[in-house]
Amino acid sequence: MKFSIEKYFVVGPENTWNRPVLPIIRDAIEAGFTCIQLRSKTASAREMIDLARGASDLIASMKKEDEVTLLINDRMDVALAAREAGAKIDGVHMGQSDIPVSVCRKYLGPDAVIGLSAPTGDLTRYVREGNFKDVDYFGAGPFHETDTKKDCGLDENGNIVYRTVEEIKELAAISPLPITIGGGVKAEDMKALAETGVDGFFVVSAIASAEDPKAAAKELAEKWEAAK
Repeated sequence: MKFSIEKYFVVGPENTWNRPVLPIIRDAIEAGFTCIQLRSKTASAREMIDLARGASDLIASMKKEDEVTLLINDRMDVALAAREAGAKIDGVHMGQSDIPVSVCRKYLGPDAVIGLSAPTGDLTRYVREGNFKDVDYFGAGPFHETDTKKDCGLDENGNIVYRTVEEIKELAAISPLPITIGGGVKAEDMKALAETGVDGFFVVSAIASAEDPKAAAKELAEKWEAAK
């Protein structure tokens, strides 16, 4: 399928200050976001399946099935169960310690969108030398400090490695796959990120924790578009 990771929103029930998740997803889509990833470290499998079905129904009701990609973070079981229940789940996003992407491809099929979080450390070498035949895009970060995922960018010595603009430029230049950058990304970062040549950005709290999620999503989308 055609997909876009240009404007990418990651969200789960623990990110929204006890507000319903689906209306905030609607806000992001109405603001122009092109990819939704459902991620939760606290929700049960059944809760995630229900959320996935709800998000799928929402995207269908907005007639955005061909414009908005719906992904599940980590949980291939949730993706498969939600599909079995009738949801249109486009794929998954996996980390370095999750189910191998080759297994995801086997069970989700050739048309699924499969993302992979790039590892901490020498990303340039990893991207240049790796075998990514079952991967459709990379997610990399953090760009700044983030409270959403405390271990984001944590190296083997317990230090957080932030991605610089210079490093991101080099990654964009050599990567065989699209790259989306996140981790503490805010509206004021759009110009710097767009100028690196990466394919998109991802956010969590910048929308999910905002007092007005729709206004926050709209500002992010507009500043990205203006900077491209």
